[in-house]
Amino acid sequence: MSRQLRIEYPGAIYHVMSRGNRRERIFRDETDRRLFLAALEAAVGKTQWQVHAYCLMSNHFHLVVETPQANLVAGMKWLLGVYTKRFNIRHQLCGHLFAGRYQALVVDGSGNGYLKTVCDYVHLNPVRAKLLSLRAPLRSFGWSSYGLYLVPPGQRPKWLRVDRLLGEWGIPKDRAAGRAEFERRMEQRRGEDLGAEFKPVERGWCLGGECFRAELLEAVAERAGPSHYGTGRPEAVAARAERLVREGMDALGWIDEDLARRRKGDPGKVRLARQLRAETTMTLHWIATRLQMGRWTYVSNLLREADEPVACVNSED
Repeated sequence: MSRQLRIEYPGAIYHVMSRGNRRERIFRDETDRRLFLAALEAAVGKTQWQVHAYCLMSNHFHLVVETPQANLVAGMKWLLGVYTKRFNIRHQLCGHLFAGRYQALVVDGSGNGYLKTVCDYVHLNPVRAKLLSLRAPLRSFGWSSYGLYLVPPGQRPKWLRVDRLLGEWGIPKDRAAGRAEFERRMEQRRGEDLGAEFKPVERGWCLGGECFRAELLEAVAERAGPSHYGTGRPEAVAARAERLVREGMDALGWIDEDLARRRKGDPGKVRLARQLRAETTMTLHWIATRLQMGRWTYVSNLLREADEPVACVNSED
């Protein structure tokens, strides 16, 4: 059976959904959910993603994310791998947490209402799952981004972008009156029959008009490199990492020969490795090779000793 193509391009918007292996729980309690959100925040810092919506259920999660760079695959690999590692350590488990490949629906972000549809789908997920009584307000579900839309900007994480969704609702300003109007409309929407509107979110590979769909198909056919996961994208990620290495070496006054001459655990190398782990999705194996620091496990131990939180699933993490 063929694998679904991963379409990547700068500025793409996706509805991402991933379930637990054998539909088992991926969040056992509130601590697990906080661990996931912390991993998401770190992933955003590495990838420059913009999150428009999220919802954490018991055995799956939904995420609406915009990628200014064409890096969905790299970011999701890091996010799922790191959360799996932390979940397994906490619960003394091993092995896969998520079932197969995550779903990634490409969404038309041109302002024609498709982003609104997919974000509403995510925010209304607790209603469809019957986790809220008829009298309980939608904001009472604490593990989605919906409640964060209703608070002032200073009370929500910086990585959550609310202006585009509010704009598609016709709410031009992120102010108290606009947020109250957004809540009023969402409470009204939860009582509507949305099956026909939401069906393409659940079963399609893209969400948008015919022109948007045609453009994606043309990109896949004619520009396979940038559109395929695993080709095109790694070069851009590696180029950014190489730039950081060069800038770091310039700041240290080093040239290429210094990497070979200096010891594997040189503090300057450790600082560079820490920056690469914090700001890119490059693997420990790549970092160890590029900085001439020996085995990737040695780099991992050095970063841990420096009290730097490092999570790795294997040498490719």
